[in-house]
Amino acid sequence: MPVTVREMAVGELDLIIGYFHDSTPEHLEMLGVDPTRLPTPAAWRDRLEQQCRLPMDQRATLALIWLLDGRPCGFSTADKIVFGDRANMHLHVVDPELRRRGVGVDCVRQSAELYFELLRLRTLFCEPNAFNVAPNRTLQKAGFKYLKTHMTVPGALNYHQAVTRWAIER
Repeated sequence: MPVTVREMAVGELDLIIGYFHDSTPEHLEMLGVDPTRLPTPAAWRDRLEQQCRLPMDQRATLALIWLLDGRPCGFSTADKIVFGDRANMHLHVVDPELRRRGVGVDCVRQSAELYFELLRLRTLFCEPNAFNVAPNRTLQKAGFKYLKTHMTVPGALNYHQAVTRWAIER
Protein backbone atom coordinates (compact mmCIF):
# COMPACT_ATOMS: atom_id res chain seq x y z
CA MET A 1 0.00 0.00 0.00
CA PRO A 2 1.93 3.06 -1.21
CA VAL A 3 1.19 6.17 0.85
CA THR A 4 1.99 9.77 0.03
CA VAL A 5 2.02 12.70 2.43
CA ARG A 6 1.93 16.32 1.31
CA GLU A 7 0.70 19.71 2.44
CA MET A 8 -3.08 19.87 2.36
CA ALA A 9 -4.55 22.14 -0.32
CA VAL A 10 -7.25 24.66 0.56
CA GLY A 11 -9.82 22.59 -1.35
CA GLU A 12 -9.08 19.59 0.87
CA LEU A 13 -9.59 21.26 4.27
CA ASP A 14 -13.13 19.88 4.60
CA LEU A 15 -11.50 16.48 5.25
CA ILE A 16 -10.48 17.77 8.70
CA ILE A 17 -13.77 19.48 9.46
CA GLY A 18 -15.88 16.54 8.28
CA TYR A 19 -13.78 14.04 10.20
CA PHE A 20 -14.56 15.69 13.51
CA HIS A 21 -18.13 16.84 12.84
CA ASP A 22 -19.14 13.45 11.41
CA SER A 23 -17.45 11.32 14.10
CA THR A 24 -19.51 9.45 16.65
CA PRO A 25 -19.48 10.69 20.25
CA GLU A 26 -17.64 7.46 21.17
CA HIS A 27 -14.88 8.12 18.64
CA LEU A 28 -14.49 11.72 19.79
CA GLU A 29 -14.25 10.51 23.39
CA MET A 30 -11.50 8.06 22.43
CA LEU A 31 -9.64 11.00 20.86
CA GLY A 32 -10.19 13.12 23.97
CA VAL A 33 -12.23 15.64 21.97
CA ASP A 34 -15.05 17.62 23.55
CA PRO A 35 -17.75 17.97 20.84
CA THR A 36 -18.94 21.24 22.40
CA ARG A 37 -15.56 22.77 21.54
CA LEU A 38 -15.77 22.09 17.80
CA PRO A 39 -15.98 25.34 15.81
CA THR A 40 -18.76 25.65 13.27
CA PRO A 41 -17.67 24.27 9.88
CA ALA A 42 -17.68 27.75 8.31
CA ALA A 43 -15.62 29.34 11.10
CA TRP A 44 -13.20 26.42 11.08
CA ARG A 45 -12.78 26.56 7.30
CA ASP A 46 -12.13 30.31 7.44
CA ARG A 47 -9.46 29.84 10.12
CA LEU A 48 -7.74 27.02 8.22
CA GLU A 49 -7.84 28.93 4.92
CA GLN A 50 -6.32 31.96 6.62
CA GLN A 51 -3.45 29.81 7.91
CA CYS A 52 -2.82 28.43 4.40
CA ARG A 53 -2.31 31.97 3.08
CA LEU A 54 0.39 32.84 5.62
CA PRO A 55 4.12 32.35 5.05
CA MET A 56 5.33 29.14 6.68
CA ASP A 57 7.26 30.98 9.39
CA GLN A 58 4.09 32.79 10.53
CA ARG A 59 1.68 29.87 10.72
CA ALA A 60 0.05 28.71 13.94
CA THR A 61 -1.11 25.48 12.26
CA LEU A 62 -0.09 23.36 9.30
CA ALA A 63 -2.17 20.57 7.76
CA LEU A 64 -0.89 17.55 5.82
CA ILE A 65 -3.00 15.06 3.89
CA TRP A 66 -2.33 11.33 3.77
CA LEU A 67 -3.05 9.60 0.47
CA LEU A 68 -3.31 5.85 -0.08
CA ASP A 69 -3.26 4.92 -3.76
CA GLY A 70 -4.01 8.60 -4.47
CA ARG A 71 -7.12 8.77 -2.24
CA PRO A 72 -7.32 10.56 1.13
CA CYS A 73 -6.98 8.12 4.02
CA GLY A 74 -6.03 10.50 6.83
CA PHE A 75 -4.35 13.71 7.84
CA SER A 76 -1.96 15.26 10.30
CA THR A 77 -1.95 18.75 11.73
CA ALA A 78 0.76 20.63 13.57
CA ASP A 79 0.14 23.36 16.11
CA LYS A 80 1.99 25.04 18.98
CA ILE A 81 4.53 25.87 16.28
CA VAL A 82 7.72 27.69 17.21
CA PHE A 83 9.26 28.02 13.75
CA GLY A 84 12.82 26.69 13.65
CA ASP A 85 12.43 24.91 16.97
CA ARG A 86 9.38 22.78 17.86
CA ALA A 87 5.76 21.89 17.14
CA ASN A 88 3.09 19.42 18.21
CA MET A 89 1.55 17.04 15.71
CA HIS A 90 -1.80 15.27 15.62
CA LEU A 91 -2.61 12.20 13.53
CA HIS A 92 -5.89 10.82 12.22
CA VAL A 93 -6.78 7.91 9.94
CA VAL A 94 -10.18 8.92 8.57
CA ASP A 95 -11.21 5.57 7.09
CA PRO A 96 -12.20 3.24 9.95
CA GLU A 97 -11.38 0.22 7.74
CA LEU A 98 -7.73 1.33 7.61
CA ARG A 99 -7.29 1.85 11.34
CA ARG A 100 -5.03 -0.65 13.13
CA ARG A 101 -3.67 -1.89 9.78
CA GLY A 102 -0.25 -0.21 9.90
CA VAL A 103 -0.89 2.51 7.33
CA GLY A 104 -0.41 5.20 10.00
CA VAL A 105 3.24 4.32 10.70
CA ASP A 106 4.45 5.28 7.23
CA CYS A 107 2.16 8.34 7.19
CA VAL A 108 3.54 9.52 10.55
CA ARG A 109 7.14 9.02 9.40
CA GLN A 110 6.51 11.00 6.21
CA SER A 111 4.59 13.67 8.14
CA ALA A 112 7.43 14.10 10.61
CA GLU A 113 9.92 14.53 7.76
CA LEU A 114 7.71 17.19 6.15
CA TYR A 115 7.23 19.05 9.43
CA PHE A 116 10.99 19.06 10.04
CA GLU A 117 11.58 20.37 6.52
CA LEU A 118 8.77 22.93 6.21
CA LEU A 119 8.94 24.29 9.76
CA ARG A 120 12.71 23.80 10.22
CA LEU A 121 12.10 21.99 13.49
CA ARG A 122 14.51 20.53 15.99
CA THR A 123 11.84 18.65 17.97
CA LEU A 124 8.38 17.36 17.08
CA PHE A 125 6.01 16.32 19.87
CA CYS A 126 2.78 14.34 19.86
CA GLU A 127 0.41 13.84 22.81
CA PRO A 128 -2.37 11.35 22.06
CA ASN A 129 -4.90 10.31 24.67
CA ALA A 130 -3.10 7.79 26.89
CA PHE A 131 -5.96 5.30 26.58
CA ASN A 132 -6.08 5.42 22.77
CA VAL A 133 -3.72 2.52 22.04
CA ALA A 134 -3.45 2.87 18.24
CA PRO A 135 -1.70 6.26 17.98
CA ASN A 136 0.60 5.43 20.88
CA ARG A 137 1.77 2.24 19.14
CA THR A 138 2.03 4.06 15.83
CA LEU A 139 4.28 6.77 17.28
CA GLN A 140 6.54 4.19 18.90
CA LYS A 141 6.85 2.22 15.63
CA ALA A 142 7.52 5.46 13.71
CA GLY A 143 10.57 6.21 15.86
CA PHE A 144 9.17 8.64 18.42
CA LYS A 145 10.53 8.34 21.95
CA TYR A 146 8.29 8.08 24.99
CA LEU A 147 8.77 11.01 27.40
CA LYS A 148 5.98 10.76 29.95
CA THR A 149 2.30 10.28 30.66
CA HIS A 150 0.61 13.25 32.31
CA MET A 151 -2.66 15.11 32.75
CA THR A 152 -3.27 18.14 30.51
CA VAL A 153 -5.58 19.78 28.00
CA PRO A 154 -3.61 18.96 24.83
CA GLY A 155 -5.45 21.29 22.45
CA ALA A 156 -8.34 23.67 21.89
CA LEU A 157 -10.75 20.82 21.07
CA ASN A 158 -9.83 18.69 24.06
CA TYR A 159 -10.88 18.26 27.65
CA HIS A 160 -8.51 17.61 30.59
CA GLN A 161 -7.16 14.08 30.15
CA ALA A 162 -4.24 11.70 30.49
CA VAL A 163 -1.94 11.95 27.49
CA THR A 164 1.25 10.19 26.51
CA ARG A 165 3.97 12.62 25.40
CA TRP A 166 6.19 11.44 22.55
CA ALA A 167 9.02 13.28 20.77
CA ILE A 168 11.34 12.88 17.82
CA GLU A 169 14.36 15.10 17.24
CA ARG A 170 16.69 16.16 14.43
